[in-house]
This record gives sequence, structure tokens and C-alpha cells, in this order.
Amino acid sequence: MLLETGTTRLVSESESLVLRFGEEKRSDGQGAGRRLLWQGSDPAFELSWWCGTCPLLFKRLEGANERLSLPEMQQILNSGIDRIDDGVLDAFTALLPGGSYVPMLLRVQPELVYPGRKGDYFSEEQVDTWGVSGFWGLPEYPQAPYYRTWQAPVDPSAHAFEFVVPMVPPTWNDADRVKAYAQKLLGSSELTAVAVSILDVCQPAMDNGTDYYAHWGISHFLLDGHHKMQAAAEAQRPLQLLSLLSVEGSLADGSDVERIVELRAHPQAHRNPASPR
Repeated sequence: MLLETGTTRLVSESESLVLRFGEEKRSDGQGAGRRLLWQGSDPAFELSWWCGTCPLLFKRLEGANERLSLPEMQQILNSGIDRIDDGVLDAFTALLPGGSYVPMLLRVQPELVYPGRKGDYFSEEQVDTWGVSGFWGLPEYPQAPYYRTWQAPVDPSAHAFEFVVPMVPPTWNDADRVKAYAQKLLGSSELTAVAVSILDVCQPAMDNGTDYYAHWGISHFLLDGHHKMQAAAEAQRPLQLLSLLSVEGSLADGSDVERIVELRAHPQAHRNPASPR
């Protein structure tokens, strides 16, 4: 559920930024390098390739090795916010690269998914459209568990999928903290996590799968709320997610970013697969 959309926020480049989206320079200088989310000077996630015809991807790398919680924000986020809070935005945008961000306050009910198991987007919906990797003979592999929270049609030829991607896996979380949050979530859905988000629009150039359409992937990379998100998944309870959707970091046109914000107000709806050819 979309609770509120804020005015697009223009963030100035800061020397204190912790995360950035960008290209990995190739040592041979030939062609484009990997599209990455960087944490400091280290690659944290490999993202969908620049072309837009390759499969959607958020692949955890060695640089994704710490949470980015801000101690001064814990009280307000654990109490929950009832609207987009400028103080919270100011605190977290200081970690981010310069650019335009669309704030969204969402209520989500996360489902923890493991690669290769039931519900895994990469081995189910993605394989139906792209098939398996031509080289590996396997589905794409994100190298970490993640959460699924929402999906809905964009139009008959496109479908949107939403993911919450933790910077560290749930096995790194403190079990007692997770239990405490799960108990608190039984009485409140206003506990709030924070993420920087991107929209990647991907569609194969050739129709070689069993269900051909464009995949719009909203990936929320958690800044704060790793324990809360796991607690919500285990308790099967909703919580709030404050998303900062990066326009420049997305693999999408500005009009697509505007469209996905509108679509996020729609209820969840699964795709009806195309009829077999």
C-alpha cells in the first residue's frame, strides 16, 4: 500500500556519501563495465546490465557487508512515522549520491525468499521470459536471500515486481532483536524501515521464452530496518518502508519512474501468464 508520495528531492553531492550508483571501469578500457551499487569504494551489488534487454539483477557482492542504520534515527523509526518526515529524509539522503529522489512511504508485508526455492523470482518469472543463462545453463543468482513485497500489471505487455534487498543476510541479524520486533509488530504496523530504491525496466530483445513481457523491477536496498524486515516476514505482519527512489540510479526513463509511483498505489495482482504457443 502506498501511504504517501513526497515531492521529488534534489540531493547535492556530499563528501560524506556512503553509497553510489555507477559503472565499474574495465581495466582494458574496452566497452562498458558492470553497473554497480557501491558501498564506499567497494562494489556492493551488481545490477541489471545497461542494455535493458538482459535479465533484471541485484547480485550481492563482497562490499555489501554492513548495515547503514543511523543511531540518531532509531527512536523515531521504531516508534513509526505517520507521514514522510523531512528530518528522516535529511539524515539518510546525506548517505546518498547527488541526484533526484522520489520519497514514498509504503506499507509492505514482506516474504523472505531464498534463491532457487519456491517463490524465487529469478528461477520462476524471470526464467519464463528469458530462459536460463546461455553460458551457465542456470537461472540468474542473487547470492543472497531477499524479500518480495508486491507485484502488479503495468499494462498487458509489462508487469512490475517489488523486492526489498538487505545489505546483509538475515543470518547476520540478532535473533533476540528480531523476536522483540516481531512482538511489537503484533500491535503496530507503523515501525519503519528505510531504503534507497531503483527501478529497472528490462525486456529481452527476442521472444524465446514461454511468457514474453517487460519486467519492471523496483529494488529497495535497505539502509535501516534489517531486523524489523525479518521480524515482519517471520510474524507475517506488515510494516512501513520509507523509500528514496533514485531517478538517475534507475534503468528507466523519467516517465517510467513517474508511472511506477502511480502504479504503487494499486493493490497487488499477480500476472496471468500468456497462453502457451
